Amino acid sequence: MAKTSSAFSCTECGWQASKWVGRCGECQQWGTVVERAREGATIARTTRAVQPAAGREARPITELTGDSVRHQATGIGELDRVLGGGVVPGAAILFSGEPGVGKSTLLLDTAARTAATGARILYVSGEESTGQIRMRAERTGAMHDTLFLASETDLATVLGHIESVNPVLVIIDSVQTLASDQIEGAAGGPAQVREVAAALIRVAKGRGTPVILVGHVTKDGSVAGPRLLEHLVDVVCHFEGDRQTSLRFLRTLKNRFGPTDEVGCFEMTGDGIQEVPDPSGLFLSRAGVPVSGTCATVAMEGRRALPVEVQALVAKSATPNPRRVTSGVDPSRVAMILAVLERRMGARLHDQDVYVSTVGGVKLGEPAADLAIALAVLSAVTDRPLPHDLAAFGEISLAGEVRPVASGVQRAQEATRLGYVRLIDAGAETLQQARTGAGL
Repeated sequence: MAKTSSAFSCTECGWQASKWVGRCGECQQWGTVVERAREGATIARTTRAVQPAAGREARPITELTGDSVRHQATGIGELDRVLGGGVVPGAAILFSGEPGVGKSTLLLDTAARTAATGARILYVSGEESTGQIRMRAERTGAMHDTLFLASETDLATVLGHIESVNPVLVIIDSVQTLASDQIEGAAGGPAQVREVAAALIRVAKGRGTPVILVGHVTKDGSVAGPRLLEHLVDVVCHFEGDRQTSLRFLRTLKNRFGPTDEVGCFEMTGDGIQEVPDPSGLFLSRAGVPVSGTCATVAMEGRRALPVEVQALVAKSATPNPRRVTSGVDPSRVAMILAVLERRMGARLHDQDVYVSTVGGVKLGEPAADLAIALAVLSAVTDRPLPHDLAAFGEISLAGEVRPVASGVQRAQEATRLGYVRLIDAGAETLQQARTGAGL
């Protein structure tokens, strides 16, 4: 007779252990290791086949139409861009972001704009009272008779609200605050999150009502809770931004109904969050007199080309170890560019403090900004300003070569649209040619 012994397994990946541990050794998730049934108590069950209900029989794909899953605009162009054209009926959307970044404000604005068309919207919050939500709605102008508010943490009550209101859009803020009395454990636990998400997704699919779930994030920026949550939903959006600046970016990490490389730009203001269809004004300075140490480039955020101005300042160092200070650019990338400038072009930088920054708080992480950084530093060293109508993008190698970058045609088109008539890119074979073309 086989020896029966209790064991523990992870509810996410199935990893097994002989004793309980707080963190799974395979998927590294916390709180997912539970005790499984004894081997002797396991009962083998067989699922019997049943006939599908009328109207749900399998049909040839050529006989099906996609009219019922067309995108519906939300009234916010940047949000529609990220979602692929709007919200799809019956879709489950997971909305994550750092605390205080503006998730609730953006979704309340989305609910208000949809309610302005006469549609019934249900906004359920487990973190704020209805009075607190109304205060924010008054400040942002989101007051409509068809926008229904509820402050609930019980799943069954939320489902009752959906039945009584019969909305065309449901917003849950947040999924970690809801709990079901049918499942053991506190709200926000793996079992509760799975049950709450599964129940709301069933409602979305059964009623054809899109549901937006707000999710908390961990310290490393990933969605809190079981990984299964991201697999259950149709769309995963991440709202990010620096609290020190008003700029916000909305990205899609998963989208079953559209692209995943679109980026939406928003700006946090005193009246709420405003979309920024043309963010070029946020990343470019408008100095009337040309100033040395500045160069414009074109960065790619998903499919969107964003013009960004790079600024550099070079000053005589008063210490044996010159400072290298960066903001919005990769420090190691800047250090490599400075080494190439000194070794390949003879620029005297070893005894100079170098400061490199971007305008507007945008972060440049792609190699396409190398050439603009190099020209800005050279302009600061020589104290000769670059022309206002010049833009540069290209990767710089250790040999001093200017290499082509992805989406070069789209970058050039965006720069031309903004009035930059002098473009320096991979057509300049070396950094020396790029410097000559810039007039330095």
